[in-house]
Amino acid sequence: MKRYVQVGCGHRGTEAYAVPLVKQYGDYGTLCGVYDVNPLRAKLVSELTGKDIPVFDDFTRMLEEVKPDTVIVTTVDCFHDRYIVEALEAGCDVISEKPLTTTLEKARAIYETQKRTGHKVTVTFNLRFHPFFSKLKEMVDSGVLGEILSVHYEWMLGMKHGADYFRRWHAEREKSGTLLVHKSTHHFDIVNWLLDQYPVSVNAFGTRRVFGDAGEAGGQRCLTCEHRCPFYYDITSNEAHRRLYLNCESADGYLRDDCVYSKRVNIQDTVSVNALYSGGTVMSYTLSAFAPYEGMKLVLNGTKGRMEATNIDNTVRLYTTDGRDELIQLPAEEEDDAHGGADRRIRDNLFMGKPIDLPGQSAGLREGFMSIAIGIAADESMRSGRQIDLRPYADTLFK
Repeated sequence: MKRYVQVGCGHRGTEAYAVPLVKQYGDYGTLCGVYDVNPLRAKLVSELTGKDIPVFDDFTRMLEEVKPDTVIVTTVDCFHDRYIVEALEAGCDVISEKPLTTTLEKARAIYETQKRTGHKVTVTFNLRFHPFFSKLKEMVDSGVLGEILSVHYEWMLGMKHGADYFRRWHAEREKSGTLLVHKSTHHFDIVNWLLDQYPVSVNAFGTRRVFGDAGEAGGQRCLTCEHRCPFYYDITSNEAHRRLYLNCESADGYLRDDCVYSKRVNIQDTVSVNALYSGGTVMSYTLSAFAPYEGMKLVLNGTKGRMEATNIDNTVRLYTTDGRDELIQLPAEEEDDAHGGADRRIRDNLFMGKPIDLPGQSAGLREGFMSIAIGIAADESMRSGRQIDLRPYADTLFK
């Protein structure tokens, strides 16, 4: 039976890994320790598992005392590399929440450590396990579209969902790498997976038009704010957030309901990205963090046909050069678990060793790097006004 430890005890780490590992996968693995820079939150997560998991005040000491087989990393994005590298050096495999990390330099350090130690990094892209995207992969791999020539990808974050990123640490480039790294890593990974190619060049534009100092003047946080702007959030109304964040503020001062108009916000809320892939496919991608509805639209143009897919109603419109015109209803989201059942499927694979359904469905270091590479290059392109060449990294990390 494998021995696990977890670093990072926020909402995602708690609900997706720590609690399910203990309560649902106890026959396959044991959570032997948790660590977080906020000791109150780590203690709470231990209690939520119902097993009083040992809480450590130092990550290195946790590795030395527990000697785990695998370390689960669910910290703030910019710290992933620190814990991944140390875990690999200690002889452990690693399960890391997306994104892999926030800079190309940090990713190279992880790559070199994995290569030297021989231990494995798995990056958890749950969208690969979502029934909707799994079906798209099956259709593309069937060859119905022929060779893919171009991709147009639009992702809309609804007002409530989009604003939530700007209340949290995600709104600070130094911590999240911007939404292009933290959020869009999911989207880029799906395109990389569908194409089975890697990105070689990126050009992008982006603005901040709604949040941060581009918006209204606000207060320090929603809890004490009198403005009640359209993005007002009552943290006391969410039991998980109240317990994990509001009740643990005294340990580190982190505000889960910080003002979306704060000057600390330095990421874009509207972006447009163009990418060239190793096989010649071109992609155009847009992300809006302020949309009237939530969802995505994905178009793939190939030598044999065109696919228009959307998860808004889970449909695909398929047109082929031989005259086929078909509307296909794809699997709807399952309500038994988060992300339409994708979280449960990826845990089954990680903790039970359940076989994957499709080739390449489980993502490793290469896939983790390819997805963040587009976002990091896009942010650099916006700031520099240049097209960013990723081939120097592709030579060692993509092939």
